[in-house]
Amino acid sequence: MISLSDLPLRDDLRGQIPYGAPQLHVPVALNVNENTHPIPEPVALDIVRALAQAVLTVNRYPDREFTELRERLAAYLGHGLTLDNIWAGNGSNEVLQQVLQAFGGPGRSLLGFAPTYSMYSILASGTGTAWIAGDRDADYRLSPETAADWVTRTTPDLVFLCSPNNPTGTPLSLETIEAVYEASTGIVVVDEAYAEFSPVGTPSALTLLPGRERLLVSRTMSKAFAFAGARVGYLAADPAVTDALRLVRLPYHLSALTQAAANAALGHTDEMLAMVDDIRGQRDRLVTELTRLGYTPHDSGSNFVLFGGVADPHATFEALLAEGILIRDIGIAGHLRVTAGTRAETTAFLAALERLGGATGAEAE
Repeated sequence: MISLSDLPLRDDLRGQIPYGAPQLHVPVALNVNENTHPIPEPVALDIVRALAQAVLTVNRYPDREFTELRERLAAYLGHGLTLDNIWAGNGSNEVLQQVLQAFGGPGRSLLGFAPTYSMYSILASGTGTAWIAGDRDADYRLSPETAADWVTRTTPDLVFLCSPNNPTGTPLSLETIEAVYEASTGIVVVDEAYAEFSPVGTPSALTLLPGRERLLVSRTMSKAFAFAGARVGYLAADPAVTDALRLVRLPYHLSALTQAAANAALGHTDEMLAMVDDIRGQRDRLVTELTRLGYTPHDSGSNFVLFGGVADPHATFEALLAEGILIRDIGIAGHLRVTAGTRAETTAFLAALERLGGATGAEAE
């Protein structure tokens, strides 16, 4: 049996580590920012009916243009968008990969602002695109001046902006997005995977699309729609961008079953999003209670909270795991990240953390 190092792997992939959080079977899993609320039963039954109907046609290829899905996604997003503005894939990661396949590649570069979603650099590596890690301001924020300066100095072919940012939860202003776009001559992607969890009234980057043909706004059904296992991501952009993505997509890349499930779910938008307010409440509860326990939670516009003041993140992670509670050690010194779960899950996490003694003796940030 040979090892990975024995294979004729591309030189730029040698030494790389695959993406992946621990997949452990525990009573309380709060590590990968899933929506831990189950899909309402009436909606689930409707999705099952749609899947049963779709199964009868799987001897034929699915709609290559996933027309109904694009229409439903455009209607959901609003902002005057039509199906011509919409693209979708098997999760937002595939959509972002297609963006890099179309606009990145050897000799081209992608700018992101660390710490941010770790898949950005992995997708860049997989497509032969050079990854540039820009710096953030204090408390992981990103000002228009800082962001634009990085663009001007590095002249990237693409910029990925995570709004709100993962893993920090930090909000991103429209002014920063505008500044990046104006400073750039390439593609600017705003990843709004967690947009639905932002405070009510928070403007979306979708409002900036008119007149900005190089601006793309990425979304997912994994989080607010509790659809992580269905793998449906999408973006909104100028129709010319969706034409470009057709050049690199695999034939019939969205199965008939995926399309049927997503269309059925989008027919129940209000029911699917009903749990968002509850998740926001649990997120805010985490911030309040973590502060009471002596930790330093960061502002979050997402469904998770990054908190500092952890003297030994690995030891705390392992101690919680021993109690059946899985959160995320993301490699930021003195920090851990926890997803806002149901009330019961959040209670279990906070109670276990308090039993560990809170942040007593934790190192100052």
